[in-house]
Amino acid sequence: MTTQQITKKYGIPSENGDGYLVKIDLPYKMRISWDKNVFVSTMMCHKLVADNFKAVFKDLLDHYGYDKIRELGIDLFGGCFNYRKMRGGSEWSTHSWGIAIDLDPDRNLLKETSKTARFARPEYKPMIDIFYKNGFESLGIEKNFDWMHFQIKK
Repeated sequence: MTTQQITKKYGIPSENGDGYLVKIDLPYKMRISWDKNVFVSTMMCHKLVADNFKAVFKDLLDHYGYDKIRELGIDLFGGCFNYRKMRGGSEWSTHSWGIAIDLDPDRNLLKETSKTARFARPEYKPMIDIFYKNGFESLGIEKNFDWMHFQIKK
């Protein structure tokens, strides 16, 4: 989606997300990627994608189980809502609306391709399929970079 399409559907992003952010409960604890000793059990996201995110996390837990989620690093939360411009760009990041999430960013770097990104490995295909099933897309699959990033597709 273009920034114009996103703005039409999700509104104008704001620094604190007033009017569009909601807190959702996660079905399992996630570790903060930059401080793995800190856990979160809730997340802020756009109200129009809250059910999509809840379904993703439920499906991930149902498919992998918590121990496997931790082993694979799928629980490493890199953020959802973050009011900012795209890295190296002038357009708003999809994180500014809370319609995207980054997972395990240390092992799925922004400029990494499928040759080295962790999420390009076969054991992560079910995870990626779950995101697509619930209305998200992977920039890793779509553009072969930023494998950590999943954003709502419509």
